[in-house]
Amino acid sequence: MTEFNTYIAVDWSGGNDRGASPKKDAIWIGVAGEDPRYFRNRGLAEAWLNTRISQERDADKRVLAGFDFAFAYPDGFANHLTGSPDPFAVWNWFETHVEDAPDRNNRFDLAAQINVGLPGVGPFWGNALKRDIDHLPRKGLDRRDIPFPEKRAIERRTKGTFSTWQLSGAGAVGSQVIMGLPMLSRLRKAFAAECTVWPFETALAPLTLLEIWPSLWAGEIAKTTKPDDITDARQVQFVAEKMREMDQNGTLGEALFNREDLTSEGWIFGVNPAPATENSESAGKLKNDCFALPQGVHWTPVDDALAHLRSSLRCMVGSQTVPLAQACGRVLSDAAIANRANPPAPNSAVDGYGFSASCLSPGSMTLPLIEGRAAAGQAFQGVVPEGSAIRILTGAVLPDGVDTVVLEEDCEVTETEIRFSAGLKPFSNARKAGEDIKAGELALPAGQVLRPQDIALAAATGLPELQVREKLRVGVLSTGDELTEPEHNVPPSRTFDANRPMLLNVAEKWGYAAVDLGYSADDRETLKQKLDAAAKGCDVILTSGGASAGDEDHVSALLKDAGALNHWRIALKPGRPLALGLWNGVPVFGLPGNPVAAFVCTLVFARPALQVLAGANWTAPTGFTVPAAFNKRKKPGRREYLRARLNDQGHVEVFSSEGSGRISGLSWAEGLVELPDGELQINPGDPVRYIPFGNFGL
Repeated sequence: MTEFNTYIAVDWSGGNDRGASPKKDAIWIGVAGEDPRYFRNRGLAEAWLNTRISQERDADKRVLAGFDFAFAYPDGFANHLTGSPDPFAVWNWFETHVEDAPDRNNRFDLAAQINVGLPGVGPFWGNALKRDIDHLPRKGLDRRDIPFPEKRAIERRTKGTFSTWQLSGAGAVGSQVIMGLPMLSRLRKAFAAECTVWPFETALAPLTLLEIWPSLWAGEIAKTTKPDDITDARQVQFVAEKMREMDQNGTLGEALFNREDLTSEGWIFGVNPAPATENSESAGKLKNDCFALPQGVHWTPVDDALAHLRSSLRCMVGSQTVPLAQACGRVLSDAAIANRANPPAPNSAVDGYGFSASCLSPGSMTLPLIEGRAAAGQAFQGVVPEGSAIRILTGAVLPDGVDTVVLEEDCEVTETEIRFSAGLKPFSNARKAGEDIKAGELALPAGQVLRPQDIALAAATGLPELQVREKLRVGVLSTGDELTEPEHNVPPSRTFDANRPMLLNVAEKWGYAAVDLGYSADDRETLKQKLDAAAKGCDVILTSGGASAGDEDHVSALLKDAGALNHWRIALKPGRPLALGLWNGVPVFGLPGNPVAAFVCTLVFARPALQVLAGANWTAPTGFTVPAAFNKRKKPGRREYLRARLNDQGHVEVFSSEGSGRISGLSWAEGLVELPDGELQINPGDPVRYIPFGNFGL
C-alpha cells in the first residue's frame, strides 16, 4: 500500500522575475504523471502550490512535496539567530524579515545584517549586485573566524553539494534557502495539522514536505534528457516520478523512516545516512592539483599562499566517540548540544535568606524565619509562605515561594526573624534556571579544539561523551646526507638533526599524533621508500630539506616525478622555498632545511593547514601592536618574521642576528615580529605587530 497519491518536486529560485518564456535556473515544478510547469517568479509559484495542494486535499489525496534547497543551516546557527535550536524558528524568522517582490528582494542586505551580529567576517558571502554591501564579502576567501560549520552533516558526506552560506556565483544555493524558507513557513502554517516536515517531524501527515537534491540521480536524469530539454524541467519531473516509483515499490518508507541519526540540520531525501567513509567529502584523499597555483605565478605573497591553502584543504580524518575525560585537546566533529540546562534549576548565588519578592516594601524589612534550610544538594521540600524567609546557602535550589535572596551580612538575625535595610531589588542574588545555557541549545560548535573550560561546559550540561575527530597523524622526516643523531666523535662535516625533534614536539604540542619517520640520505630510492611507508601510516607528512630546486633537492624531485608537486616560492623571510604536494594521496609539506626557516614556515603555513586537515576551523594567529625596541630598514617585496620578545618596558626587541641557522635565537625568542610586504624603516618606539608563540598554539 502506498503512502501518498500525488508527488510534487520543486526547483526554487532566489532571483527576480524571469519573464514569460521558460528558462533554465528558474522555478520549475514537476508533478508525477504531468508535464513540468514553469513559473516566472516566486509569488506565482507559491500561489499555484497552495491551490494545487488544497485541491488534492479536498479530494482526500495525500501529497509528498520535495523542494530543491536546504531546510536548515549548519549546527548552531538557529540558536544564534533565534535563541532556539528549532529549525522552524529560523523559518519564522526569515518569513518575518525577508522582503520579496517580483523585481527585487532583500536577501543580500539581510545576510549582511546577520553577519554583523557574529564575530569575524561571514559566514554569508556572495553579492550579485553592482553595489558593495558592508559586512557581506563578495568572495568566500575573505571570510574569517566563522563560528559555524561550513556545511551541514549531509553536505559534508555527499559529494558535489554546496554550502548554504554562498549567495551568488557558480553553484550558489544560499539565495534559494533565504527566499525559500519563508514560503515553506507559510505553507506549513496554511495546512497546519495536516502538514509535517521530514525529518524534523514524522512523515505520516496527508501533506509531507521534504528536501530533495536532483543531482543525486544526475546519471539517470542525463540518460533520459533530450538535447532540447531544459535540464531544470527534466530534473523536477524525474524526481517527482522517482518519489512515486519508490512509494509503489515499497522503498519510500525505508528512505523516510527508521532514521535515528537525522538532526535539526535536516537531511536530503534519498541519501543513506551511513557514517562518512574515507572517500566522503569530510575525510579522505585530496586531489592532485589541490595545491596548484594559477599559471604565471612565480613569487607568492604570504596572504595569497594562505588563502590558497585555506580554499584547497579539507578534513582528512574520521570521527569517534570518546568519554569526556579523554576529550581535552581533541577536535569536536559534531556540534555538542546541551542535554540539560545550566543551572538546571533556580538557585541561590550567595549565603543568606530567601523569600518572595512580592513582600518587599520601600522601607526596612522584618520577616519571620521558618524552620529548616536549603543547601546545595539538600533541597528544602516544603513551601515558604509569602511574607516569611528561610535560611539558604550558595548553590541551593530555590524552594517554592522563594525568588529573592538577601546576603546574610546585610541582615540582623535572631532565632525567629531577620531584619534588613531598604533598597534590595526583587530577584536579587537568585540565578535563573538555564541562565547560562538552556537544554537543547548549542554548547560547543563543531570544529572546536576542546580546552579544559570546554570540558567543564560539556560536563555541566550533561554530556558524558563527545563526538571528536580521530587524531591527525603527522609524520616528520628530515633529509640530507649531512644529518646524524647526536653522538660522540662526530666529524664537523656532519650535522645533528635539530628539525625533526623540533617539529615532532610542535606536532605533539598541537594535539596531533606525531610519527617519527627518521631521516633519509640524499638518495631518491631511499627517500621514495620512506615516503611510501609514511603514506600508509600518516595523514600528513612534514619534511625538512630538499624542498628547493637544486641537484640534491630530492623531495621536490620525487613529488615532481609523481605529478603532484607545486613548488611555491613564498615572498617570505626566512623560508622562501616551500614544496607542497601529494604522495599517494597524502599531503606533503616540504619545509626549508634551515631550522629557523622550517620553524617559521611551520607556524605560518603548516599550523592553519593542519587545523583544517584535523577537522578544526582555520585559525589565524592573533597579534598585537607594541613599540619597537630596535632599528631596522626593510626592503620591499617580502613578508619578514623576526625572532622577538618583550622587554621589561613592554617594548619588543629582536634577536641580534637574522641568520636562518641561528637556532639559539628561537630558544631566546618568545614570539615573532611580523613586518609587512612593503618597504619599511623602523625606529625605536615605532609600532610593530608582535605575535607571541602562545598565539601559535605553543
